[in-house]
Amino acid sequence: FKAATVRDICRLAKANVAAVHYHFGDKMGLYTAIMTEAFEAGLKRYPPDMGLPQGASAEKRLHAFVHSFLLRMLGQGRYAWCGKLLAREMHEPTEALDHLMASHIRPLSQRVRGIVAELLDLPADHHRTRLCAMSVVGQCQYIFRSRAVLGKMAPDLQLDEQGIDNLARHITDFSLAALKHIPQRADRLMQAP
Repeated sequence: FKAATVRDICRLAKANVAAVHYHFGDKMGLYTAIMTEAFEAGLKRYPPDMGLPQGASAEKRLHAFVHSFLLRMLGQGRYAWCGKLLAREMHEPTEALDHLMASHIRPLSQRVRGIVAELLDLPADHHRTRLCAMSVVGQCQYIFRSRAVLGKMAPDLQLDEQGIDNLARHITDFSLAALKHIPQRADRLMQAP
């Protein structure tokens, strides 16, 4: 993004430079539109509820959220570029991240916090709820960001569709086990002399 000019982009895309300025304003406007398209394409293909019916349990909704997150970040084929582009944006943020935060990331964060809040029986804005939701998402991001290392440490770890499903089940089970014990442990710590 930094090194490319609008002229370079248009030459490769066989597009008119004036069209970029007309439709997007400038290079950042074009990039923001691409980032939005990437995020929306991933969400359309792998929605956070993964098609669960209304009234599904919090446990099932947590699994669907984790599974869709992993599929968006680790999926192969036509949509693989979406996760890669988003990971790059997280690593080297631009102004486009502010737009994504407002339009997509914050609502997804509120969704997972709502699920975790239900499991913890705490408000969604409680500090423990926020930290636990960050822990769930952090496990998913770790798998994506550490793929090269994981490939060497655990060469049998498959990141195909079945492997991603297995990882989603593990992260969900691990998170549910932790969430069941956190309130008890935290309450004991608060009562300690």
